[in-house]
Amino acid sequence: MSDTSDNPTPDVDEPGSSPRPVKAPPRLPSTRVAAALAAGMLALGVAVGAAIGPAPETSLAGERIPLLLPAIAALAGGGAHTTGTTTAAVQPPPVTPQPTPAATTSASTAGAGSSSAATKTSKTTPSAATTPAPAPSAAKTPAKSAPKSGTQATLPPVTSVWLITLSGSTFAQALAQTAAAPYIDSQLVPAGTLLGGWSSLQGSAFASEAALLSGEPPQTLDSIVQPPCPEGAAGAACAPESAGALSTADEFLKATLPAITASAAYREHGLVVITFGSVGNATASSLPAGSATATLSSEPPVGVLLLSPFARAGTRPTTPFNPTSPKQSLAGLLH
Repeated sequence: MSDTSDNPTPDVDEPGSSPRPVKAPPRLPSTRVAAALAAGMLALGVAVGAAIGPAPETSLAGERIPLLLPAIAALAGGGAHTTGTTTAAVQPPPVTPQPTPAATTSASTAGAGSSSAATKTSKTTPSAATTPAPAPSAAKTPAKSAPKSGTQATLPPVTSVWLITLSGSTFAQALAQTAAAPYIDSQLVPAGTLLGGWSSLQGSAFASEAALLSGEPPQTLDSIVQPPCPEGAAGAACAPESAGALSTADEFLKATLPAITASAAYREHGLVVITFGSVGNATASSLPAGSATATLSSEPPVGVLLLSPFARAGTRPTTPFNPTSPKQSLAGLLH
């Protein structure tokens, strides 16, 4: 008799016994339960993300999650129906795309059956709008240089010049002997600009440059010379370096100047330059009868008087004459 305890029981049903039940495959949760679980896990992920750190004001996940929750809830409450093997889900409302901010935060992703959620934060990139523009370099801006002194001198509109040469004295002597030269002392000097340190040559050069440099053509220079003192006994009263010589020069100016200063040429653009020189007669210079000469010198300084509508009346400047820059001298003395 054989021992059957060591032999496995065959899976074949014995005759007359009831058939064994067939095991069914494991049943998956329904769509409603799966949607409820997904909504719960998603809400749990949002709560965990909020606890870890505050979300940015314009998070893309913060905008879309509130819109997805109603759709998931509707799916869990029966918003989805099953027909055969195809499941129709309720579509979420359309979302208007928003501009991506400079700093974005990615939302946590939750899946069915997962037990944890992770929140990832992207690195913040500075926006181009908030980046300050570089300040312009001061070295690139050329600084305007100030005009040099005297280069932009404004010349008075002098076009008519008269040069008057008196005989044998100086302005210093005329001011020291007021009784001998009352017209020069009381009327001419207070009305003009007296340059006591100038020589007769400097006065002549100033008159010539004034006629050439200032104003518009036609430019004229009239040279007027006091008649020489007569020779012999007749000229004793007007001998050079005497009071009579000053009186003769004073009378000559008193008779000559009113005709010049009354002219329209003088009032509009005139200049009178008065100085002293050595005036000679025809016999002394071997010239024809009636001729006269005027010799100008650089020493001693005899002085120069300027009369003009552009001259500063009653002034006695110590400005020297600059022959290398006559325009500067002219602009400095006349206005």
